[in-house]
Amino acid sequence: MRTHFIAIGGAAMHNLALALHEKGYTITGSDDAIFEPSRSRLENKGLLPAELGWFPEKITPDIEAVILGMHAKADNPELLRAQELGLKIYSYPEFLYEQSKNKTRVVIGGSHGKTTITSMILHVMNYHNIAVDYMVGAQLEGFDTMVKLTEENDFIVLEGDEYLSSPMDRRPKFHLYQPNIALISGIAWDHINVFPTYENYVEQFELFIGKITNGGILVYNENDPEVKRVAEAASNPIRKMPYSTPAYHVENGTTYLETPEGPMPIEVFGTHNLNNLAGAKWICQNMGVDEADFYEAIASFKGASKRLEKIAEKGNNVAYKDFAHSPSKVAATTKAVKEQYPDRTLVACLELHTYSSLNAGFLKEYEGALDAADVAVVFYSPDAVKIKQLEEVTYEQIAEAFNRKDLIIYTNPAELKNYLYNIKHDSKGTALLLMSSGNYGGLNFDEVKNLI
Repeated sequence: MRTHFIAIGGAAMHNLALALHEKGYTITGSDDAIFEPSRSRLENKGLLPAELGWFPEKITPDIEAVILGMHAKADNPELLRAQELGLKIYSYPEFLYEQSKNKTRVVIGGSHGKTTITSMILHVMNYHNIAVDYMVGAQLEGFDTMVKLTEENDFIVLEGDEYLSSPMDRRPKFHLYQPNIALISGIAWDHINVFPTYENYVEQFELFIGKITNGGILVYNENDPEVKRVAEAASNPIRKMPYSTPAYHVENGTTYLETPEGPMPIEVFGTHNLNNLAGAKWICQNMGVDEADFYEAIASFKGASKRLEKIAEKGNNVAYKDFAHSPSKVAATTKAVKEQYPDRTLVACLELHTYSSLNAGFLKEYEGALDAADVAVVFYSPDAVKIKQLEEVTYEQIAEAFNRKDLIIYTNPAELKNYLYNIKHDSKGTALLLMSSGNYGGLNFDEVKNLI
């Protein structure tokens, strides 16, 4: 089957291209910018476009499927040519559904935790040599790609993103998967450029529940009041399974999960991650893995890439980076690190990088998010504000929003780097937490080991 990707270089798109290539499809694609690691990975499989740009002549009648990435615009020349020829055009999630119509679809949704929960499930399945198809939003240890598609596997595990499907399809991605088994981890307002009100955002999860197949299963986090309300209000014929944060304790920097066999040391930490673990356990049990086998496997799970990832440790000093950027994620991650290292000075550094976080009207949602940190630092780039065509945010607005008098604010990458390099460490040690979906204007994370 010849399949053409418009915007093949994206993180999700190139992984789907690699998965289909592995499945035996003939793959072509175009993009106007392709960065690492997409570039090398496509090149290694002979899928890298010969030159950057859009070429309508690549679009020919023998193409059986065109997959349109979010990076492509509605007036893309290749898209216009595909429409002119009447070719079948899919968004990324539409195509995934087509590939999984005859499988048991497990969809993990939620404003936060979905990548981690999906990763936990896949780790458990991989540990027990249970082959499943999947799509996850992070590179996982022991997995070559972020997407796997086969003809023979019975299950597919999909990370269910609530963002839009494509420039032509304004439906949230997770509305297209029609899950047999679904999970909702949490609801906290995000993507305000698409969902301008909190009520509009919550409605997307109500619609998601409505798309669970009749007789299907909803696993939901009852510790989240909004999730609990939405789940309990749903009236479609499904089975509902609530979960909550399991008992655990922290001892000398190690988190122990309470299990029927006694306390078990685990690699991940923080209340939010233990909550994620409880959700993953329910899903795995519904996929045929019993509780004891789940615990055996999850003990060695170290986390998804960029999710509370330890990047350096020296003596009593430690550094983590995390993808956290929304207010709820920032608060949960900051609390987790402080709980894990209560005696160390926690320096939490947050980059405001997303459309929502750089919106002056949304900033108030961050109040209290960094309260667990001993030292709280916020960085944002005025250039990023301009690129996103937002109104300029000021020091005063940020200081007022976080409502913390000792908040340190930087807008210059060099000044931030200088501050980080000159952190004074006392005898009890420092825990440095870098939270961003960007890179602080060019911070080299490999150099962070020199900071501690």
